[in-house]
Amino acid sequence: MELIEAIKSRRSIRRFLDKPVAGEIVRELIDTAVWAPSASNEQPWGFVVIEDRDYMRKLSEKAKAGLLSVMEQTPALQRYRALMENPDFNIFHNAPVLVVIYGRRNRGWSKHDCSLAAQNLMLLAWERGLGTCWIGFAHKVCDTAEFKGRHHVPEDFETAASIVVGYPEFVPQNPVPRKEFPIFSWGEGS
Repeated sequence: MELIEAIKSRRSIRRFLDKPVAGEIVRELIDTAVWAPSASNEQPWGFVVIEDRDYMRKLSEKAKAGLLSVMEQTPALQRYRALMENPDFNIFHNAPVLVVIYGRRNRGWSKHDCSLAAQNLMLLAWERGLGTCWIGFAHKVCDTAEFKGRHHVPEDFETAASIVVGYPEFVPQNPVPRKEFPIFSWGEGS
């Protein structure tokens, strides 16, 4: 697959086959993720890989409860209330693998750098026939002292990206049209 094809055809996958992803493939995804550029070559990332679906289901329940507890103070979350209240909804979409990318706190560009690493991971996964979805709902639960302690994440790291990985059960075929975007300026003295 050509890079431009991977960029334009990659979709967020929310339905996965009940099929594990080999550890060496997950390792390849992470090994490629870290080739992302980083400010001042800080390479501020660290990773947690979870392959236990029962544990991910419990994390999902904690994340949903946490989101529901702040929903009244966060109007943007209101549209997700029915999902968060649905006992059958798993924020990880029953994927076989969760990769959490952490970035060092108080390093000016850490979250940006880790987002670039996440993009590398997602594009290589797509090229390898895997689907991914960035799970923003998981960020707070992956930043708790309980989670970080269990997974040996140092306190000076914070969640930058939570990405599920697996073999797609369903791939949306139609590209999502790009919205018109402004180019505010182009050229010298514009």
